[in-house]
Amino acid sequence: MDRFPEDGGMNTKLHAVTDREGRLVRLIIAAGQISDYKGALALQSGFPQSDWFLADRGHDADWFRNSLSESRIRACISPRKSRTIPIKYDKRRYRRRHRIEIMFGRIKDWRRVATRCDRCPEVFLSAIALTATVIYWL
Repeated sequence: MDRFPEDGGMNTKLHAVTDREGRLVRLIIAAGQISDYKGALALQSGFPQSDWFLADRGHDADWFRNSLSESRIRACISPRKSRTIPIKYDKRRYRRRHRIEIMFGRIKDWRRVATRCDRCPEVFLSAIALTATVIYWL
């Protein structure tokens, strides 16, 4: 999950699912104040078959972890610092999350996406989808 530049008071957040190689598979745009785990929960029904869910601290919620375990997906989420009892996670596997950050960086290399030329969220999402298609699937 990553934030994009604001334009004219518009604050949006892109929630994305990638495959093992870091290629974009699914994405949605949500309001900027929506928490990361709620955005991921909206995408969860369409998760590809996977064993692991890698995410940053923004996705650390007990109910979200339980939702993942009900779907038979193991969570590799760094725990929030405010947790009284820290949750263990696979640090070696967590390091692979850099592929997601690289994916966002490659998409932002396209000027139209990085500068947020489109004010309409649907058009902006279409520009991101077109960018990801060209970068990863053509």
